[in-house]
Amino acid sequence: MAIKRIAVLTTGGDAPGMNAAIRAVVRCAINKNREVVGVMRGWQGLINEELKHMDHRSVSGIINQGGTMLKTARCPDFATKKGMERAFNTVKEHQIDGLVVIGGNGSFRAAHEFYKKYKIPAIGIPVSIDNDINGIDFTIGWDTAINTALNAIDNIRDTATSMERIFVVEVMGRKSGAIALAVALGGGCEEALIPEKKFDLAKICHEIVEGNLRGKISWILVVAEGAGHAEEIAKQIKDLTSLDTRAVVLGHVQRGGRPTAVSRDLALNLGKAAVDCLLAGKKDLAVSVFAGKIREVPFAEAVKKKNFKYEHFYNLIKILT
Repeated sequence: MAIKRIAVLTTGGDAPGMNAAIRAVVRCAINKNREVVGVMRGWQGLINEELKHMDHRSVSGIINQGGTMLKTARCPDFATKKGMERAFNTVKEHQIDGLVVIGGNGSFRAAHEFYKKYKIPAIGIPVSIDNDINGIDFTIGWDTAINTALNAIDNIRDTATSMERIFVVEVMGRKSGAIALAVALGGGCEEALIPEKKFDLAKICHEIVEGNLRGKISWILVVAEGAGHAEEIAKQIKDLTSLDTRAVVLGHVQRGGRPTAVSRDLALNLGKAAVDCLLAGKKDLAVSVFAGKIREVPFAEAVKKKNFKYEHFYNLIKILT
């Protein structure tokens, strides 16, 4: 089937670089003389026919903006038979020939199911601050989220050193410790607590006390939200060590902000790759970049649980402490 009209949508959690990806999809498709419609609010917008015509100027001035101009929303309705049927009716009525889905593994799972049921070609662009999509080395937004958290860690270190305190800094990552490990390593932190690895707080406290006796005056622990809560861990450390311990929760600040050059460049390259794949007749897959080349990952593979090899990161953090 010839691809004449492409719909682009952003789904799931937002991340810096989504707008750059939208920009690339729209302008690369127009360059190939294809029409583009933007779907507002992800799958929910496809169900409710919230569509807008996109032209070259529609995506002007968004490359440096976080979030997504198309908005995004969770959509339980799309998992139902009725919801999916309504989405398919929107696709038919508006003569949409293919989808570019900008999102994470949940978004890809939905796109995969939609393709299996209705055979609408779909290409995914991987976006996730957790970098947790299987078969994909780096997702759009991960680098920006790390740098946002790293800037906070650098600021916290100033006061940790000045006030001779222990800080427990909570970063995002319900199921993945990717952000916590990268931030702890880049920030010169002493410990990273992640969902993938059980930790012994009593042992950590013993190391803190020993370090304090040797004259080490500050300590920063980074904890992924899926491994524990900063407030609770800080209280336990204070109770066990009697040392001044504070908690900081960075929260959703990591999702926003201007995308870094790495996040932008990745988004722009993958936006073009997604359009190229659709026009070449490819479907039901996500695009990624590896060693400077485009790698295609079937949705069926991308939605599997990623085997995150955290050992190297964690061991290096401990060596450098």
